[in-house]
Amino acid sequence: MNSIVTAISTLGAALLSGGGVFFGLQYMNKIRQKDAEDEANDVVRRAKLDAENFRREAEIELKEKGMRQKEELESEKRAARAEQNEKERQLDKRQDALDQQADELRKQEKAVESTRRELSEKIARQTELNAELEQKIAAQDQVLYDLANLSKEEAKEIVLKKLDQELIEEQGALILKHEKKTAERCEEQARETLLLALQRYAAAHTAESTTSTVDIPNDDMKGRVIGREGRNIRAFEKITGVDVIIDDTPGVVIVSAFDAIRRESARLALTRLIADGRIHPSRIEEVYAQTHREIQAFVQRAGVEACQEADVHGLNDRVVNLLGRLYFRTSYSQNVLRHSIEVAFLAGMMAVEMGLDEKLARRCGLLHDVGKAADHELEGGHPKIGANILKRYGEPAEVVQAALNHHDDPRVADPYTTIVAAADACSAARPGARRETLEHYVKRMEELEKIAMEFPYVEQAYAVQAGREMRVLVNSLLTTDESAAKTCRDVVQALTERLQFPGEIKVTVIRETRTTEVAK
Repeated sequence: MNSIVTAISTLGAALLSGGGVFFGLQYMNKIRQKDAEDEANDVVRRAKLDAENFRREAEIELKEKGMRQKEELESEKRAARAEQNEKERQLDKRQDALDQQADELRKQEKAVESTRRELSEKIARQTELNAELEQKIAAQDQVLYDLANLSKEEAKEIVLKKLDQELIEEQGALILKHEKKTAERCEEQARETLLLALQRYAAAHTAESTTSTVDIPNDDMKGRVIGREGRNIRAFEKITGVDVIIDDTPGVVIVSAFDAIRRESARLALTRLIADGRIHPSRIEEVYAQTHREIQAFVQRAGVEACQEADVHGLNDRVVNLLGRLYFRTSYSQNVLRHSIEVAFLAGMMAVEMGLDEKLARRCGLLHDVGKAADHELEGGHPKIGANILKRYGEPAEVVQAALNHHDDPRVADPYTTIVAAADACSAARPGARRETLEHYVKRMEELEKIAMEFPYVEQAYAVQAGREMRVLVNSLLTTDESAAKTCRDVVQALTERLQFPGEIKVTVIRETRTTEVAK
């Protein structure tokens, strides 16, 4: 019985505790649900607040952006208005200036019109005075004819003779006057240009000959050069095209030829054969072929170096090769390649002083004597040959004309031809550049003196300073200072027309009176 009661009480307690737990759980669920609802309401409230704040910030930002844009527009508007106002002020100033110019032009037109009327009236009055003067002169002439008992033709002849004498004297005076003015304005400038070009470029001058010498170690080597029955020397001369001279001069063999390139190739070949010691026809042919190739390479290199030194580029390889061949060509003992480079520099400097193209002038000067590299192969003078070659290889017309006409009088309108002719004359006339034979020198002196003696009243003429100066003595009793000036000018013109000479010739006419008495 007790056990049943205990079981029932235990079961009741269990039921009561289970019910308490159930109701506790329900209560806890309600509390959690209420907290969740409160939290959700709080989140919604905060979200609304954030949205409201974001909306307000966006509105504020939009208002600020709108205000900034409005300020920028206002600023641009004010700048545009200021620029427009400035342009309007400038236009107003220009309009005022134009109005003033128009007023001045109207005033000038009125002044010109007034001056024109005055000139017309003066011309009319002068015409009337000229007519009256002619009538009076005719009447006076008739009176003079009657008083002198001369006819009109006789009086005219006397007057014309006297007038001719007076004109000669006046002409001499005018020549002196204008020569002095011209000399002050032109001579100084021309001389400064030439001297500046010559002084800025100083070149060394070398003399070449038609023979070359080859040293040999001993006289036994001469026999080996000649060979058995002259076999070696004949083969050498046939292969190289030069003459080999072997005489009694000890230790020397002479190689002679007018073609400097061929002579230099033969000299190098003979030098190598002597150093090697093996001298026979096949070896001669082999060594000469090698030296000839080396000389050809040297020629091409000399042409390229000349172009680089003269700062001339873009030439055809054939033209460069011909230019290099000038290294072995001489004219009156002056090396033609160095002469061409010098002419290029002088022509370029003169062109700069005259305001012309310096590079084109250098090109004309460098190529003006290129025909000399082929004049022994083609017919004609080197100017024509050079012009044809340059034209064939597409050189400019100025370069072709300079090569063709640099030895003639400057009849062409191209200024570069005249510049090259002047530079060529300066280079040739430079002291020590060229040598002149005695016969040619004496003949030139005689021609200068002969031309001067052809003029009237000239008593003596002397060519001095190696033909660079002429001194002419005239009769002091038959001439005046003015007629002496005219004689000087006539002698200069005759020398210019009848002689070709490098540089310039100074002519001095001397008229003096000497009185000598002897005291006893």
